Amino acid sequence: MTYETIILAIADGIARLKLNRPDRLNSFTVAMHVEVAAALDTVEGDSSIRTLLVTGAGRAFCAGQDLADRAVSTDAEPVDLGKSVERYYNPLIRRLVALPMPVVCAVNGVAAGAGANIALACDIVIAARSAKFIQSFAKIGLIPDSGGSWILPRLVGQARALGMALTGDPVSAQQAAEWGLIWKVVNDADLEATVNAVLTGFASAPTAGLAATKRLIRQSWQNDLNTELDIQRDTMRALGRADDYREGVAAFLEKRTPRFTGR
Repeated sequence: MTYETIILAIADGIARLKLNRPDRLNSFTVAMHVEVAAALDTVEGDSSIRTLLVTGAGRAFCAGQDLADRAVSTDAEPVDLGKSVERYYNPLIRRLVALPMPVVCAVNGVAAGAGANIALACDIVIAARSAKFIQSFAKIGLIPDSGGSWILPRLVGQARALGMALTGDPVSAQQAAEWGLIWKVVNDADLEATVNAVLTGFASAPTAGLAATKRLIRQSWQNDLNTELDIQRDTMRALGRADDYREGVAAFLEKRTPRFTGR
């Protein structure tokens, strides 16, 4: 498929998806949603892919929705934003969360509105020091969609979530890391190398085990301890029968580098 608003590159077990509307700070249009969905179809259908990177071109990660892509004015008929959320943003968040592989987000610049929450839906978020996270919805009378109202209090607590959501004030990458909003902040010049090292590690890792870890941690928020213990038991039983577990143990005992297949 030929893309106009994104770039998708696949090599060595790594899929790199770059939002590519730098002149509009990589804000989303319907066309971009369609292309991102198609790219994720490709990722899901390619068994050679062991990890996914999501990042942005230029000086921003993503500024959220491109407001110019909607016909909105004070004298126009109201726009059904719920329809847009249900058709485009909700499926995107659900797919990123459910992908059976680690999803890494490199936040190379501002992440605002839905763009911030798309980043936070990824499993590992690494931000350049100059990046900022902005819950900008309050500035136009909206709520933090794309999972924002759900994930923010779980990551940073209610007080900070409310502060971010009600004021729309920017949160620096350094502050985001200190709050636990993201995993790591690095100097701008080190972002690419740091992210590539993480991706290379995931591309040769036991993918099934990582996917199960991702699933259990995300689902644990809705389980009590007894339920979680049962799920851990069943998951360990399944993974213990997998090729990668046997390879990992054999490599440890033989003092060599494991050759994981991801199965």
